[in-house]
Amino acid sequence: MTTATAPFHIVLFAPEIPQNTGNIGRLCVNTDAELHLIKPLGFTIDDAHLRRAGLDYWPFLTWHLYENWEEFLHQNSPAETQLFFLSSKTKRSFYDAELHAGDYLVFGSEQHGLPETFYTRYENRLFTLPMPGKHARCHNLANAASIALYEAMRKINALFPNEVPLGKKY
Repeated sequence: MTTATAPFHIVLFAPEIPQNTGNIGRLCVNTDAELHLIKPLGFTIDDAHLRRAGLDYWPFLTWHLYENWEEFLHQNSPAETQLFFLSSKTKRSFYDAELHAGDYLVFGSEQHGLPETFYTRYENRLFTLPMPGKHARCHNLANAASIALYEAMRKINALFPNEVPLGKKY
């Protein structure tokens, strides 16, 4: 683990597929985001699939591992307004979310999504990525993390800080 100041944090709650986590780790390195993994994991951190998906980026990744959600909250102390839970089980578009540097984008496991208790505990913090496809159910975890992180970075002008962000008028 390395330390850095992250514009955003990706939080994976009980990820199951090492290739997705490896790809998300690579995404985090490429965007200076931090990765937070909350147990149980469906793989070991030294899993060959995880390493292969992350290629040679993994040594440069700032990542953290937690036993459970409460430990994550205790160690990071995010304000509730800094937590953005992404799920296909809500109608509120992530594109309408008001994001700031340092926010946490939280994703559930590939098979089970977020814990059921989160849907009540954080009902005002639930967002979805629009899926206009006729047969859409949900995005792949690594793809969803990429879409959400790049949208978040676009919103705070972290992609090209010297340019006017898309959709802004001055």
